[in-house]
Amino acid sequence: MIGRLNHLAIAVPDLEAAADQYRNALGAKVGEPQDEPDHGVTVIFIELPNTKIELLYPLGENSPIASFLEKNPAGGMHHVCYEVDDIIAARDQLQETGARVLGSGEPKIGAHGKPVLFLHPKDFQGCLVELEQV
Repeated sequence: MIGRLNHLAIAVPDLEAAADQYRNALGAKVGEPQDEPDHGVTVIFIELPNTKIELLYPLGENSPIASFLEKNPAGGMHHVCYEVDDIIAARDQLQETGARVLGSGEPKIGAHGKPVLFLHPKDFQGCLVELEQV
């Protein structure tokens, strides 16, 4: 079921400073900021040869990233995203094993314009998992 690693997401307290660090210190290809109102975040993707890094910044006061940054003011690792061929089949199989899907259980459209779901971190060794249909 699980495919390749799509991206690692890092919550950051200063989006532009983080993007500049990847661009200038590491020489990475850094995308433009994009607002994702359905998810309450502004994101910037860092393109790497084998995957991406997603920088997350709160979009609005009710953003889940705002509460994450309250607990982790310096920012930090937020989630890992894996690709799946069929997100509904993956969801159903995971739920059969007892894994909890966050929210309504129905996919939302993510930052890449593809359906995504999030899995409860308590079911995956403390790591929030995102699945993205490819």
